[in-house]
Amino acid sequence: MALVLVRHGHAGRRSAFEGDDRLRPLSKRGVAQAAALVPILSEYRPRRVLSSPHVRCLETVRPTAEALGLPLEPLDELAEGSELDAVRLVRRMAGEPAVLCTHGDVATAVLEAVIAGGGAPPDEPHLQKGDAWVLGTTASSLAILDHIRLPATTRR
Repeated sequence: MALVLVRHGHAGRRSAFEGDDRLRPLSKRGVAQAAALVPILSEYRPRRVLSSPHVRCLETVRPTAEALGLPLEPLDELAEGSELDAVRLVRRMAGEPAVLCTHGDVATAVLEAVIAGGGAPPDEPHLQKGDAWVLGTTASSLAILDHIRLPATTRR
């Protein structure tokens, strides 16, 4: 059973959005990325879909939650700036089949914690928007099992 850690889809530039950044939605490209994630994430048969409460994260995994008939669970532990809380959450959830959507800073902190704990080093230092890492348990710790890259057509 795997945890799949997703970085939210493209949401345009922070500086171009007027208002509370927590409310910034996905761009057209981000909506396409969210749709492209549905069949990929569904293959892992998650029993839960958790997300940062920021709109762009919720919108990234909402299509997957809906396709699977699962509730979408917003969690502050996955919000931007919650690196330590997210690392603790991922460790607690090790072995549970779930999708977790978060931000670049949080995803990077989680991956660094997995690597420091003996997990395989990543093939890239950070997640691209809309990409994901599959985390699984080994005998004594979490490990990085796979890096999911969306098709190039969703990157433009």
